[in-house]
Amino acid sequence: MGITITNISKSFEQVNALNNISFDVKKGELFGLIGPDGAGKTTLFRILTTLLIANEGSATVSGFDVLTDYKSIRKSVGYMPGRFSLYQDLTVEENLRFFATIFGTTIEENYDLIKDIYVQIEPFKNRRAGKLSGGMKQKLALSCALIHKPDVLFLDEPTTGVDAVSRKEFWEMLKRLQLKGITMLVSTPYMDEAALCDRIALIQDGHILEIDTPEAIVNRYPKTIFNVRAHNMYQLIDSLKSYEHQYSVYPFGEFVHYSDQRNDFNKEELRQYLRSKNLSEIHIEKTQPTIEDTFMELAK
Repeated sequence: MGITITNISKSFEQVNALNNISFDVKKGELFGLIGPDGAGKTTLFRILTTLLIANEGSATVSGFDVLTDYKSIRKSVGYMPGRFSLYQDLTVEENLRFFATIFGTTIEENYDLIKDIYVQIEPFKNRRAGKLSGGMKQKLALSCALIHKPDVLFLDEPTTGVDAVSRKEFWEMLKRLQLKGITMLVSTPYMDEAALCDRIALIQDGHILEIDTPEAIVNRYPKTIFNVRAHNMYQLIDSLKSYEHQYSVYPFGEFVHYSDQRNDFNKEELRQYLRSKNLSEIHIEKTQPTIEDTFMELAK
């Protein structure tokens, strides 16, 4: 059994954090919950790990109900919150032994599960956790979440605040863990990480916008996208947004992602328009849509 979420809603005074959320995560699946800060990701994680109670709806984790079987859930899941929450005055090894003891196990008993991760921080096992780098803290937190051999792993924005290399290494670790049969629900605001999941749910303002594989979601983008660049990017964005035929205009790295309302769009016509706005060094080429493009389209 994986995770089943049925019509979950949660509000805090006047704020509706989650609105009728429903989806399932299959056993052994790496499922991504993709959305910006404030979308409701952490609230859902806290409900699924029995730290919050939903106003409406139901959920099960590994076949256990989040209300009636909360003790069983806490024994069978690992939870890595977005903010580093280990004991910063304890050493790496002391933190790991502490969490193993809480769950009635030892580092040695489940070392094979964390070996690939822990060997990277083992040379610093006598260093206090508060003195570790962001990437090392991340590996220690994951080791502590895994030390009791959980069936389901919840990772709430695990790569926020770490460098690009550490992000890549972390996702490689998750892929290896998936081979061990662990079900994983990962939340992230980084759209590029969505492509690394088996399936994803796009979430905004407490609403699920779309659920499917990353490829299927991208393929449903309704328009052709063009990379557009010019010598003055701010002026370029302003000019494109003023263009009468524009469908969507979003900054995207060194380019602007542009879609046209018309099916017979002619990029030379757009080039002439941009030149009339005193723009130069104009570059226009067709590109492939991304998860971010699809998210912006669905969130309109």
